[in-house]
Amino acid sequence: MAVAPRLFGGLCFRFRDQNPEVAVEGRLPISHSCVGCRGERTAMATVAANPAAAAAAVAAAVAVAEDREPQREELPGLDSQWRQIENGESGRERPLRAGESWFLVEKHWYKQWEAYVQGGDQDSSTFPGCINNATLFQVLFPSIPTDDHKPILYEINWRLKEGLVEGEDYVLLPAAAWHYLVSWYGLEHGQPPIERKVIELPNIQKVEVYPVELLLVRHNDLGRSHTVQFSHTDSIGMVLRTARERFLVEPQEDTRLWAKNSEGSLDRLYDTHITVLDAALETGQLIIMETRKKDGTWPSAQLHVMNKNMSEEDEDFKGQPGICGLTNLGNTCFMNSALQCLSNVPQLTEYFLNNCYLEELNFRNPLGMKGEIAEAYADLVKQAWSGHHRSIVPHVFKNKVGHFASQFLGYQQHDSQELLSFLLDGLHEDLNRVKKKEYVELCDAAGRPDQEVAQEAWQNHKRRNDSVIVDTFHGLFKSTLVCPDCGNVSVTFDPFCYLSVPLPISHKRVLEVFFIPMDPRRKPEQHRLVVPKKGKISDLCVALSKHTGISPERMMVADVFSHRFYKLYQLEEPLSSILDRDDIFVYEVSGRIEAIEGSREDIVVPVYLRERTPARDYNSSYYGLMLFGHPLLVSVPRDRFTWEGLYNVLMYRLSRYVSKPNSDDEDDGDEKEDDEEDKDDVPGPSTGSSLRDPEPEQAGPSSGVTNRCPFLLDNCLGTSQWPPRRRRKQLFTLQTVNSNGTSDRTTSPEEVHAQPYIAIDWEPEMKKRYYDEVEAEGYVKHDCVGYVMKKAPVRLQECIELFTTVETLEKENPWYCPSCKQHQLATKKLDLWMLPEILIIHLKRFSYTKFSREKLDTLVEFPIRDLDFSEFVIQPQNESNPELYKYDLIAVSNHYGGMRDGHYTTFACNKDSGQWHYFDDNSVSPVNENQIESKAAYVLFYQRQDVARRLLSPAGSSGAPASPACSSPPSSEFMDVN
Repeated sequence: MAVAPRLFGGLCFRFRDQNPEVAVEGRLPISHSCVGCRGERTAMATVAANPAAAAAAVAAAVAVAEDREPQREELPGLDSQWRQIENGESGRERPLRAGESWFLVEKHWYKQWEAYVQGGDQDSSTFPGCINNATLFQVLFPSIPTDDHKPILYEINWRLKEGLVEGEDYVLLPAAAWHYLVSWYGLEHGQPPIERKVIELPNIQKVEVYPVELLLVRHNDLGRSHTVQFSHTDSIGMVLRTARERFLVEPQEDTRLWAKNSEGSLDRLYDTHITVLDAALETGQLIIMETRKKDGTWPSAQLHVMNKNMSEEDEDFKGQPGICGLTNLGNTCFMNSALQCLSNVPQLTEYFLNNCYLEELNFRNPLGMKGEIAEAYADLVKQAWSGHHRSIVPHVFKNKVGHFASQFLGYQQHDSQELLSFLLDGLHEDLNRVKKKEYVELCDAAGRPDQEVAQEAWQNHKRRNDSVIVDTFHGLFKSTLVCPDCGNVSVTFDPFCYLSVPLPISHKRVLEVFFIPMDPRRKPEQHRLVVPKKGKISDLCVALSKHTGISPERMMVADVFSHRFYKLYQLEEPLSSILDRDDIFVYEVSGRIEAIEGSREDIVVPVYLRERTPARDYNSSYYGLMLFGHPLLVSVPRDRFTWEGLYNVLMYRLSRYVSKPNSDDEDDGDEKEDDEEDKDDVPGPSTGSSLRDPEPEQAGPSSGVTNRCPFLLDNCLGTSQWPPRRRRKQLFTLQTVNSNGTSDRTTSPEEVHAQPYIAIDWEPEMKKRYYDEVEAEGYVKHDCVGYVMKKAPVRLQECIELFTTVETLEKENPWYCPSCKQHQLATKKLDLWMLPEILIIHLKRFSYTKFSREKLDTLVEFPIRDLDFSEFVIQPQNESNPELYKYDLIAVSNHYGGMRDGHYTTFACNKDSGQWHYFDDNSVSPVNENQIESKAAYVLFYQRQDVARRLLSPAGSSGAPASPACSSPPSSEFMDVN
């Protein structure tokens, strides 16, 4: 039924809801009718979002207003009105309280009311009439032309005008005062009350007159938006819940929000616990809600897919959740292995799949990664367990790890256990339920019972660290330190996340050496020696003596590198100074390298081999010479220690691969040789430069050799020139050099008086004619080279026993004894007190010392089921529930190769199917249990049996994980020691 309009000044208004897309036409009676608030509030107070329903509501409201006058309470006395509105608990002067509702009243109307009540005459012409806030709302000018016979149509949207000022445009009334005024005077028909909340900002409380209006859109439908008002104190979680309600998102779907900033780019709203004010959201800002796809990926993520031309079959792939490979990005197999192990921890994976982590993200932890590591790992888990991928590319996760841990930047090989340690710590801090860590003082036992001290230590740990990582992976050690001097005993209980257990190490090591006999007819021999790890060089000589029959006193050991002696070892030096990669030569000698005056022993001379390079203009003499071959330690009888005698001794030692010139060779070279000698007349041995250069350093007495060679006693080399001018061909010349094989005059004073070295210098033509390089490099292998030291396998329990063995602290890590008041090398013993749900055991295969690094490839025998820790846990045990101390294997991180290079893979048991699989980067294949144990096992993941039973029980998670020990029936009895 049409209703005749009751017009005000010929104006007719059209009302608009807060959503600018919804417009409702209706009359706005400004002075003819008012509506009370005693149950008479009309539908016009809140305009429906549906235009048709809104129009009907407006018509009904107008009809009600026309049919009858609104009911009002009888007006109290003017003084009483003034007191109730201005003073008292319900009046304007009351203080603001956060969360309360206050109402806006147009200032002109309120001033008229003040004049009315202060005038003292209830029948005065200053009676204010209905409360009218029309001037506070936005009024839009007509967009449709009208003729003179129709009322002018305007558009009202119930939004406040911008820039309204309290005291000038409006006054604020508490809820009680507002309701009094409305009950006495009524509210102009069709106008909604302007209700605003009191919010608490830092150091101030205020009425939020202008809430934040946000435009909510979906990522796949940016053209359709919802305008919604939010308080500055509303959380981002409230915005997300509102968006999910507006867009009818299913409960099981994952969503997240993005905010479009002023520059046009999008910012993730990570923390759903912060307020709209803290997130710096502004009115009119676009908020985009993104929904995760079924394959676990986000539409906004730029995924790196291995096969970009995926077939339709690949796109529709549906496989077993969790059976998903990880692409190797370049030496990232260590990361893939650690991730696969962690992904197959049932309770942790369920925690992320069920979105439990969203409520526990800690964005303000200074020790954390602002929740980014947890979110990146959650995305990876959801993709791997979606069942829609054969393999995924962990590029985003790799970048996040490198951002927060610079050691993992780039694409160098790393240790899977090191990454695992970082990841567990990062996840813990990102998900730590303790938002503000309190200071906790560590207390010693001081004679108290272990049970009491352990409980106190665990409670203190949980006061600062409370997360799913603590619930799943953390246990408790008992650490006992005993002072060797005063016997003071210190007992503390410390949490642990994994056990790093040592492997039983053999006290022997194998060294490969080359033995150089004095007999020139014998080739060098390669030997493989078994020596004590903590032995001395003399032990190596004794071991070699058993193979060669040569007395250890007649041996000298040297490290040869780049054709020179890198080091000459003394018999008392430790074998640990020899690295596995060193080239060790053992020479048979008949004397000493340090000559003693008056001694008749032979003199041992270090000898290098050098070859002249083609003639070029060099500033220094030795630049024209190159070292080659293996150096020698030559024993020279004291009575033959002259230049010519040394030449003859060397010719004898080199006779196996250096041939002597025959008479024809000598005749051919005599005349030319004599001419050069007459022309140059060079005294002493040749220099390191060209024979025509008289300036560089000369050897022999004339150049001060006796001063540099303390073993050349009594001028034993004589003062004659060498090589002598005779009609005999010399194959090489001799030169004193330093330990580097050079004749540099800039040697330090210490080196000048040190043991000199002799260099045999060859002309290229002479070396080519008389030096047999193939024969010189030849050697024979002793029978011992085929010996391989057998390594007996060890049981995992032996490693754990070693872990709990008493040890003495190292000098670099002493303990401060509070009784002695000084640092002591105390004895330390670790015991297991409380075990976690998931026990990670790290086998310490990599051994690092000051001089060596090695990988232990010992086979460790570990059980797949029923690993019993009852004998290692010293806490009083619950004998009625042995499952608290038994574990089943669920994952293994493997390392193949050596120290410098290697490859990581994973064995893991799927929590849903119970089937074991082998993960080798993006390749995944099923395996049998008998394939799991190998020398490559590096990190072991064990699940406590009572936890496995709990997860299998109906009260467990919705997706009941399967235990590796599937044959045992589920049990509802369990006790969580945590």
